[in-house]
Amino acid sequence: MEYDEKLARFRQAHLNPFNKEPEPRQHEQRASEEAPEVTSEEALPELPPGEPEFCCTERVMDLGLSEDHFSRPVLRQAIEECKQVILELPEQSEKQKDAVVRLIHLRLKLQELKDPNEDEPNIRVLLEHRFYKEKSKSVKQTCDKCNTIIWGLIQTWYTCTGCCYRCHSKCLNLISKPCVRSKVSHQAEYELNICPETGLDSQDYRCAECRAPISLRGVPSEARQCDYTGQYYCSHCHWNDLAVIPARVVHNWDFEPRKVSRCSMRYLALMVSRPVLRLREINPLLFNYVEGLVEIRKLRQDILLMKPYFITCKEAMEARLLLQLQDRQHFVENDEMYSVQDLLDAHTGRLGCSLTETHTLFAKHIKLDCERCQAKGFVCELCREGDVLFPFDSHTSVCTDCRAVFHRDCYYDNSTTCPKCARLTLRKQSLFQEPGPDVDA
Repeated sequence: MEYDEKLARFRQAHLNPFNKEPEPRQHEQRASEEAPEVTSEEALPELPPGEPEFCCTERVMDLGLSEDHFSRPVLRQAIEECKQVILELPEQSEKQKDAVVRLIHLRLKLQELKDPNEDEPNIRVLLEHRFYKEKSKSVKQTCDKCNTIIWGLIQTWYTCTGCCYRCHSKCLNLISKPCVRSKVSHQAEYELNICPETGLDSQDYRCAECRAPISLRGVPSEARQCDYTGQYYCSHCHWNDLAVIPARVVHNWDFEPRKVSRCSMRYLALMVSRPVLRLREINPLLFNYVEGLVEIRKLRQDILLMKPYFITCKEAMEARLLLQLQDRQHFVENDEMYSVQDLLDAHTGRLGCSLTETHTLFAKHIKLDCERCQAKGFVCELCREGDVLFPFDSHTSVCTDCRAVFHRDCYYDNSTTCPKCARLTLRKQSLFQEPGPDVDA
């Protein structure tokens, strides 16, 4: 009897907070059937005068969580009607909170009855977007289409797996912006002119993306400039997001975030790790003013000289030493290309530290740990003194023709040609020398 009394109180206080006060006879009859020991003082009080009354059907709001006789269609209808009640109730009111609690219980019960083999379409493809239905209900997000809050508890919403575009399910078919990842795949390059502004007249005083009317006076809508493209956007397409501008980095070494549009922010976020900046062509003078870049370039050149050792070394291949740079794969391919993330890490000093540790690890394997790699060292043929030399040593110089290694002082002090190059030249001449008459006979 005590359990029935608690269950009746729970239903009256939480599961049925919006019903009108029933008639006296109905109330007495229901109280005698469900909870005979509950007194009239414990019954749900009447709504105060002036406050709106919200009525829900008995079938929806009186569904007990302990019954197992109802089916999924009934639960789905109960959930939809409970959602409607929540939207009609005053914000932050106690009744709305109780309705949210009721909705949670109904959702949990529906989840228990759900068939695990039931295949529901969770992927939608639209304008090269690949939208995935989100399962998180507690995360608070903003719809990129209508610029309103997504209430995950009572609304269905989707996220593009390519560019992270978020929207309500009701806004899905209204989207007119293609996926930014497609632009990254087909046109992976930056705008390298600093804020190339052309003026509102070139845009016909309309948003560069959705073509809504805009002006600098805010009538009918405020015009917001994107520092990356130099174009103007409306408040729905430009949320004053901040991003580092690649053109300001490569020309001015300026990493201060600037305001950009939503489309530019997504594009820059997807491009941040792509090595598309050839600094020697864009701004070769940058290496004269940024000392950290000079050190990074020297470390990258040394790593490229170490790569042939690892490719031909069985131990290095088994240890997968080159995977130390898997996050920056272009470092083992060339020493010219940089990404914006590389420049950001170089500015903070993290890239120099990580490259120094990797360089030390690679050099230790070649010069100390592996006998096969040690056997591929060089002896200076100009002085024939000193230890075994490697092309990545700081005190050595490498012949550009035959790749032989010498002491730096010996290489520049000796005015003669490289001994190995001279030896190879004589060998070629002996091979192509014409045979004498005795040989013909």
